[in-house]
Amino acid sequence: MIEFQDGKYTHEDGTVTLDPTLYKDWQIAQEAEKNLPSVEFFRQKLGLLPDEIIPHGNTPKLDFIKIMNRLKDKPDGKFIEVTAITPTPLGEGKSTTSLGLIEGLGKLGKNVGGCLRQPSGGPTMNVKGTAAGGGNALLMPMTEFSLGLTGDINDIMNAHNLAMVALNARMQHERNYNDEELKKRGLKRLDIDPKRVELGWVLDFCAQGLRNIIMGIGGERDGYLMESKFGIAVGSELMAILSVAKDLKDLRERIGKIVVAYSRSGEPVTTEDLEVAGAMTAWMRNTINPTVCYTVEHQPVLIHAGPFANIAIGQSSVIGDRLALKLFDYHVTESGFAADIGFEKFWNVKTRLSGLTPNVSVLVATIRALKMHGGGPAVVAGRPLPNEYTEENLELLEKGCENLFHHIDTIKKSGIVPVVCINQFYTDTEAEIALIRKLCAEKGVRCALSNHWRYGGEGAIELAEAVLDACGESNEIKFLYSLEMPLRERVERIAREVYGADGVDWAPLALQKAKRFEADPKYADYCTMMVKTHLSLSHEPSWKGVPKGWRLPIRDILEYGGAKFLCPMAGTISMMPGTGSDPAYRRIDIDTETGKVKGLF
Repeated sequence: MIEFQDGKYTHEDGTVTLDPTLYKDWQIAQEAEKNLPSVEFFRQKLGLLPDEIIPHGNTPKLDFIKIMNRLKDKPDGKFIEVTAITPTPLGEGKSTTSLGLIEGLGKLGKNVGGCLRQPSGGPTMNVKGTAAGGGNALLMPMTEFSLGLTGDINDIMNAHNLAMVALNARMQHERNYNDEELKKRGLKRLDIDPKRVELGWVLDFCAQGLRNIIMGIGGERDGYLMESKFGIAVGSELMAILSVAKDLKDLRERIGKIVVAYSRSGEPVTTEDLEVAGAMTAWMRNTINPTVCYTVEHQPVLIHAGPFANIAIGQSSVIGDRLALKLFDYHVTESGFAADIGFEKFWNVKTRLSGLTPNVSVLVATIRALKMHGGGPAVVAGRPLPNEYTEENLELLEKGCENLFHHIDTIKKSGIVPVVCINQFYTDTEAEIALIRKLCAEKGVRCALSNHWRYGGEGAIELAEAVLDACGESNEIKFLYSLEMPLRERVERIAREVYGADGVDWAPLALQKAKRFEADPKYADYCTMMVKTHLSLSHEPSWKGVPKGWRLPIRDILEYGGAKFLCPMAGTISMMPGTGSDPAYRRIDIDTETGKVKGLF
């Protein structure tokens, strides 16, 4: 039972939350933080020993190695993944639903928590905003979470750029010294080909002006003159490695195998060859320990890793899942973007590498977004929504459900049990909600309505109960492809079975690389990490719904030697996003009296 008065909800347990129709997310977070229990309260709630907590204000890190050594024989909890339909500008709310589900399971008295990704500064300061959820399904402390947290992304950025420092310095010295002089300095000539440098620099903002640069301008003392590039920090291979590493030893070994460039004779040059891998790992030594944050209803949520899904693996870490499954009876995580991207990588990469079997996949959809997939008009930022999205329109909704069902079929192919979540908006009508329930019933899939954005855990009870019911089903993971399958066959299968393409077209460069990778047994156990737009099942962002009669073009393949990923690139997607004309940083500021940050969303 919830009492509402003066824009505030008073819950049965006495906690108070703000009405998100009247208050901004940052205001809700600040109100919730006033009553946040102490770190000691959460330490005892999680059953942790004092030396298993690494202090960092209200967002401590957990000592992964110590906790896992102590709990290694404890049975794992239930494993719940959250994914979504194809994103639209109208929003689907995966993070919001993940947090709402955690709150809902908490309302049912379950020992529940989660592990989510750390947000990149690029989207936070651009048009997407932070990944802290929204309304009363919100992560806190929101400011710390959104603005660097405990520094993992900064450590990754420093470690990555140190590799570039080592590479450019080595190229400069090899140019300036002969073999005998190099030997005196303890160096062996690597003979790096400046036209085959794989690595670039990284920055955790969306900086399109740095996509292509020339470095080393000046004289002989100013580095090696060559073309270079910047990517966004969360797209770094180091972030991918942190996402899949099992422990510190595995992290160190993988960092040493990163291919930075190739020699003029075609041999790979790694960070180990540059003798920089140890120093890079030293920068990242603390990143293996997840950070603790909280929902506004005070359930613990681990934060670890933050890779994008359209250019990277798009998951929180294997380490985070392993730890959470020991600490919680019900562990919730999410995959980036839609089921064709994030879930596919969760299914065929993360689950395979971790050996952890999920019980349930929650597929999030909004009625507004489904209408756009049904042919609804384009949405222009700053202008009122067209009537199709604010008024009942069953025809558009039913047609848009083709996208929903396509993703349901993808989840079913994995062997994981799907649950559809209708993430409720106040404009949704009873007839529209009933239509989705009816269509899902015909499809033989559970469907739950959830209003966690407005009411928090109270609004997510139906979803939580559906997930608990689904957790009772037996399941068996079935990978889409075996590691013995050649790369081009894997890509063909993903394109046809997950995206709905008629086939794959390989550009000459991509075909040349694919043949080389397939011929070398070294790459036999590399995972396939697709790089594709998140805005469509296809490679073309404007194609909504379920496109028909198209082929997937592959223009290049990136090699991640440490993560052991081969990354086929579809379409023209960039590794460095751009900042839009109305970015979020225009509305973010600080209260100079209190020091509180305002304007985050």
